[in-house]
Amino acid sequence: MSHQPTAASRPPLNIPEIRSRKGGDKIVVLTAYTAPMAQLLDPHCDMLMVGDSLGMVVYGLDSTLPVTTDMMIAHGAAVVRGASHAMVMVDLPFGSYQASPEQAFHTATRILKETGAACVKLEGGAEMAETVRYLSERGIPVMGHVGLMPQHMHRYGGFKAQGREAEQAALILHDAKTIAAAGAFALVVEGVVEPLAVEITRAVPIPTIGIGASAACDGQVLVVDDMLGMFERSPKFVKRYADLRHVIGDAAAAYAREVREGSFPALEQCYGTGPKKVSA
Repeated sequence: MSHQPTAASRPPLNIPEIRSRKGGDKIVVLTAYTAPMAQLLDPHCDMLMVGDSLGMVVYGLDSTLPVTTDMMIAHGAAVVRGASHAMVMVDLPFGSYQASPEQAFHTATRILKETGAACVKLEGGAEMAETVRYLSERGIPVMGHVGLMPQHMHRYGGFKAQGREAEQAALILHDAKTIAAAGAFALVVEGVVEPLAVEITRAVPIPTIGIGASAACDGQVLVVDDMLGMFERSPKFVKRYADLRHVIGDAAAAYAREVREGSFPALEQCYGTGPKKVSA
């Protein structure tokens, strides 16, 4: 299976094109963690997000916190190999960028060099503005992330919608404006009450990508496994566009039944007879 673009492929999107979509055509984003999934999603998406959500989706971890830079690089490189049109973004994992702008630069340059991705994403509000500016001024495109930030889950006491109180909403709006002013080219707005997401989208000059936010955002992202119905439970903001969990389960059950009863493999799944015996 080749990852090379075909003659019919659309040209790859870039940062200026994504940024120009502010207030225009909606930006379609899904997560991807493997090359085959990237190939399937690429014709339909503007961006593929290699999120640190892979810790929970792929590795079965309880949170994104144990995810390492090496994990992000391995999956980021795979997605880049599977994409030809969608722009690929890779998350900076927890602990790999918060200490200083220099630490963030070291991690981001390594990720971009070793994956071929176009940009990185980091979580944080005003406290990360210096880092966003530092990276942006040195040629590293940065997508920001405000609102519900999974890497801050212990501070929230879990995954809870943000911005219900006026004071908290004002802080999130300030974070969004500050990150945009620092040079981020786009901004994920996650898990905030709908009126706040609308206000943020109107207040910043860069595209907002909503997840559990508002249709008024300039684009939307979902974890692809949630969207495909791979898990028994999913967050309130997820719409399931398929029910692959049961499709896969039914297929595995049918396979197991046929193996046990001896009907698989049938003759059509077997190779032809061997050479005829040669008489002495």
